[in-house]
Amino acid sequence: MSASIPVIDLGPWLSGDPDARARTAAAVDAALSRAGFLLITGHGVGAAERERVRAAARAFFALPTEAKQRYSVGVGGRGWLAKGAEANGYSEGTPTPPDLKESWTVGADQPTGDAEIDAFWFQPNHWPQAEVPQLRTEAEDYLGRMRTVADEVLRLLAAALGQDPGFFTDHTGHPTYTLNINWYPGTGVVGEPVPGQFRIGPHTDFGTVTLLDRQQGKGGLQVYVAPEDGGDGWQDAPWEPDALTVNIGDLMARWTGGRWKSGRHRVLPPSPDAPEEDLMSLVYFYECDPHTQVTPVGGPTGGPTAYRTVDSSAYLRAKLDAITVK
Repeated sequence: MSASIPVIDLGPWLSGDPDARARTAAAVDAALSRAGFLLITGHGVGAAERERVRAAARAFFALPTEAKQRYSVGVGGRGWLAKGAEANGYSEGTPTPPDLKESWTVGADQPTGDAEIDAFWFQPNHWPQAEVPQLRTEAEDYLGRMRTVADEVLRLLAAALGQDPGFFTDHTGHPTYTLNINWYPGTGVVGEPVPGQFRIGPHTDFGTVTLLDRQQGKGGLQVYVAPEDGGDGWQDAPWEPDALTVNIGDLMARWTGGRWKSGRHRVLPPSPDAPEEDLMSLVYFYECDPHTQVTPVGGPTGGPTAYRTVDSSAYLRAKLDAITVK
């Protein structure tokens, strides 16, 4: 296992033992200071639950294109995102061809009563009830499970940052969040990659924490770990079958004043050694309440970067606009 990206068991944290909780928090602080990534076990979400979501999503992705197009949306919408709609490298200024994936996207849909907020951040989810009715059941169950895990991770992160338990979760009373079910088919579906093309181009995530359940493959996840942080640049991400991959996004990095790194990553294109490799990732992006004012932590627990306070909604919306293929 990579020294920069450890596997951390949540069991000791959840045990309530103060010493065990302190050791876990210290390990999290060290990992997020290096690469912005770690793996967690002991999260309580079983493999069978995750595979049921995948099976339902595969049934949808296997539909004819004309059937999927009835649910077609743009970046930030709820439904089917076709191949070629996103280029995630744009968000960091890296000019890449469009990403080689399809996605089914759902998210927070309980309105706040504020029309301006609800129109974008709490859009109703749309479901292919006629074609794949089980997708709604499995995805909604998974969304609930991931929110519980995400809030516990945020409490752990608060301890790792030397803050009160509710430092982050005080801002997740009515949060925005999204589940992207990303399908990465082989070249028989997406065609041969052109130079510089990825399943997902290099980028950092935009929110607070991302919880990823992924499948191992040759055209899989890579994480950038700088030499000064003990890495050699791009490296294959470690994988454990029972673990969730956790990385922090831009808002969390800003909140810590740069103490923790927003984990830069990419997903490789289909490998010449396995051109028909077919992978699927369940990517849960957790954010915070709309229009949260993200102000960097000062003092001894914060980082060295002079970030300014940002409005979470304005920041996230600008990043989504940036990755949209025009």
